[in-house]
Amino acid sequence: MLEDNPTDSELAGHTLRRGGVKFTATRVETEEEFVRELEKNPPDLILSDYALPGFDGYAALDIAKRKAPNTPFIFVTGTMGEEVAIETLKSGATDYVLKHRLARLVPSVHRALREAGERAERRRAQEQLRESHEQLRALSVYLQHVREEERTRIAREVHDELGQALTSCKLDLSLLANKLPGHLTPLKEKAKALSGHIDSTIQTVRRIATELRPGILDHLGLIAALEWQANEFQTRTGIKCEVRSDLHEPVLKPDLATTFFRIFQETLTNIIRHAGATQVMVHLKEAAGSIILEVKDNGRGILPEEISNTRSMGLLGMKERAALLGGTFKIGPGPGGKGTLATVSIPLRRTSPEKNENSSHRRSRRRTPRLETNSRR
Repeated sequence: MLEDNPTDSELAGHTLRRGGVKFTATRVETEEEFVRELEKNPPDLILSDYALPGFDGYAALDIAKRKAPNTPFIFVTGTMGEEVAIETLKSGATDYVLKHRLARLVPSVHRALREAGERAERRRAQEQLRESHEQLRALSVYLQHVREEERTRIAREVHDELGQALTSCKLDLSLLANKLPGHLTPLKEKAKALSGHIDSTIQTVRRIATELRPGILDHLGLIAALEWQANEFQTRTGIKCEVRSDLHEPVLKPDLATTFFRIFQETLTNIIRHAGATQVMVHLKEAAGSIILEVKDNGRGILPEEISNTRSMGLLGMKERAALLGGTFKIGPGPGGKGTLATVSIPLRRTSPEKNENSSHRRSRRRTPRLETNSRR
């Protein structure tokens, strides 16, 4: 109770006890006493007079909001005009009760404590929800990491083990074909066809291994990987795809490069499925301490309901991938409302510079990539 009149303080206490409110109270008069009580013995409720000698109710309310922001604050005052009462409520007071109408004090206190309890419960629920989100996000990061490691392992085993086995089969088949007598032409033709089938299977194995985890991403970096993927996309679909980079960061951390690459892959998949585009422009750059990837197409454009569709797992997955590294993914109409523009922005976490013999991939350029798939084993 912030009250300079002991009689008024006793009267308020008597009203509360008579109304069935069980409480203990400390009366203070000065600002120093008020601050000390808030710091040492945080209250469940503050009852304050509005007019105090050398210390007014507005100042007390301001202190309470800083020192005990979740504590209900009720003015119990002798006189208070309507405009002043409204201003106090706008400033954060819970309620006000006039001293000549103390019958309102008990209901006001009950309501204030009930609402404070509900707010505290909501805060606890929000804190639990926040902790759950953090745990789920940590789990998502871990699963993404495990998945990439597993893809890398499978890609390596498929490429090395299966690829080597097929190569060995081809060599043995060639040896057998060379040993066949000249008059066994049908068998030689069969061996030749089988050798061609093995060659095709080897190429398929390489393609599967590369799609699981492109070695170019690990060995040559993000820019080269984007160019390779754009070239594959262009070859497969006939849609022109140009990559331009203004990125001056020599080395990106693996998780950052992987995130950009996977989002780029998913964006190209969406373009194939939905856009009806004939051209795709890709721009990788650094701005304001972030790496930004822009993918723009000249297709039909994306509709608002498609953007807000919570069942679109592709868009949700890209947003979540970016969010895991503190970034954002946005998609919407392109410049002038034409086509679609997808933008990924992730804060840059710098690594120690490392030498890269393929430094040409770091320079700014605008061209159609011409990397050959078979050269990246």
